[in-house]
Amino acid sequence: MAKRAKPAKFNIKRIYEPAAEGDGLRVLVDRLWPRGIAKQKAHIDQWLKDVAPSHELRRRYHDKSAEWKQFVAAYGRELKQEPARGAAASLREQLRHGPVTLLYASRNEAHNNAVALKNWLERAKPRRGQSTR
Repeated sequence: MAKRAKPAKFNIKRIYEPAAEGDGLRVLVDRLWPRGIAKQKAHIDQWLKDVAPSHELRRRYHDKSAEWKQFVAAYGRELKQEPARGAAASLREQLRHGPVTLLYASRNEAHNNAVALKNWLERAKPRRGQSTR
């Protein structure tokens, strides 16, 4: 029996970490450009602002880890609306071609929009007519 190829997956990485061969498609998922990173040295394949939390949501929960669950719930609601929904669908579609690394700038590695987005993408079911992978 032939071995089946391992399905591609979403990874998350701080934008300040060096690019690696296994990153696959590198997508910045922040609405603001990260401080101190030159665009030509960022090794970003795509900047997907539409999938980032709104300015209002980002400001409300910035550096408030205690309110993580509320942020995740509010962000999940935003991800179900356009244009975020279409941007999320394009990320799922990219998995057909290999791994996708979601890049973020936050210092908090446990509580940031990339972590919330990865979890949402992995558990949310696409709507009828949207491709899954």
